[in-house]
This record gives sequence, C-alpha cells and structure tokens, in this order.
Amino acid sequence: MKLQELLDKYIENTEAVLAEIKIAQSMQVDNKKVNSVVETVKRYLEDAKYYRDRKRFETGLASVAYSEGLLDALKLLEVAKFSWPKRKR
Repeated sequence: MKLQELLDKYIENTEAVLAEIKIAQSMQVDNKKVNSVVETVKRYLEDAKYYRDRKRFETGLASVAYSEGLLDALKLLEVAKFSWPKRKR
C-alpha cells in the first residue's frame, strides 16, 4: 500500500470514529478535559488532511496517528465509546 493510500485510510477511520464517539460521564475525569482532548484530535486530523493535500504524506501520517492514539487513550480510560471501522478485504 502506498503512503498516500495508508494516510487516506487512517483519515477515513478517524473521521468515522469522530462521527460516532460517545463521551461517558466519569467521576474521575473532568468532562471539559475529555472534550478538550477530542478537540485536539480534530485539530490533528485537520493537520493530517492539510499535509496530505500538500503531498507531505509522512507528516500527515504522523498527525493522524497521533489522533488515533489520543482516541485510544480515551477509550482505555473508559471515558469514550467507539469502534474502529472494520478492515475491508
């Protein structure tokens, strides 16, 4: 798979998660902080698209990977619920 195709796939998956993400009420984590992390995810996703459009695929891939890592962290903390899209075969 070419780098651009990989970047496109990660961007698509992250957009799908953001469209369905549910933020849980947590006694241990301030929801304002959780929402701030989600906004950061969105900014990194926009950065990834920006770099993709300028054919800077390595930088775009790093940006979207950071978005995915933040989303996974929210899920591990059990303050967000979502499923990553299934791989197409």
